[in-house]
Amino acid sequence: MKNRICDLFGIEYPIIQAGMVWCSGWELASAVSNAGGLGIIGSGSFYPHELVEQLEKCKAATNKPFAVNVPLLYASLEEHMANIVKYEVPIVFTSAGNPKKYTQTLKDAGIKVVHVVSSAKFALKAQAAGVDAVVAEGFEAGGHNGREETTTLCLIPAVTAATDLPVIAAGGIGSGKAMAAAFALGAEGVQIGSRFIATPESCAHINFKNKIVDAGEGETMLSLKDIVAVRLMKNEFFHQVKAAEDRGASINELVELLGRGRAKKGMKEGDLVEGELEVGQVCATINQIKPAAEIVNEIWEEFNRTRTKLTNL
Repeated sequence: MKNRICDLFGIEYPIIQAGMVWCSGWELASAVSNAGGLGIIGSGSFYPHELVEQLEKCKAATNKPFAVNVPLLYASLEEHMANIVKYEVPIVFTSAGNPKKYTQTLKDAGIKVVHVVSSAKFALKAQAAGVDAVVAEGFEAGGHNGREETTTLCLIPAVTAATDLPVIAAGGIGSGKAMAAAFALGAEGVQIGSRFIATPESCAHINFKNKIVDAGEGETMLSLKDIVAVRLMKNEFFHQVKAAEDRGASINELVELLGRGRAKKGMKEGDLVEGELEVGQVCATINQIKPAAEIVNEIWEEFNRTRTKLTNL
């Protein structure tokens, strides 16, 4: 396909795998890139020396473009950015912070920069910061999210109307049909997270993968808005959080309840009771663990069938 996203990243299909904490390392990123999409390493899972190892392994596993997602609230941000420049990562996706801080530094190093936003207002700020594209993420998405709870269906046309930048749609997208809907709203690419967790290449624990496959409707909810909004799968930890929020717990109480390493405990180590399980609403439609390349091909083929069907209406 030829469009601004494919041209910008040098990829065959405008299908981007999200850089998910504790789920997306070099194996998943290289598999998606080798299949014609854009794989992303989620740097928030790694210490600086671990990210270097991830970059080296990804470069050895693929000669296609890949990216790194960098949450801008990460403690070792300076070291991560220095290593990204040193290892000549071609594309960086930034999130959870002000894109202005590092965009020009990365662009000066020849790196394409994409920022994740949850509103048209933040898309304009990202454009002013000089990014090359934005990911507009609706509140259906897993992980950290916008407090406004704007759905993807409403967000994408608002962002595409506000900015001239290429827009990548995210949130609730796990099929070729959903991809076609996003393109109808003005997107030029899609970012998909939850569906790629349920792959052999994902570094998520098998317990978490199986939990996603078994999930039904209504098993996730946006939580912890007073700290940093995140969509969680319902388990014992989630119910502890909800009970605390319902009784008006302070931010300090919620921070103490969240503690340290809660996401790692759930997604990486497979504690389905006390761990934090971040996943999108689309998990209810995922019913099988399958290879990442198969998912890319399946989505692309369904996208094209849907385009043909709509043309023939």
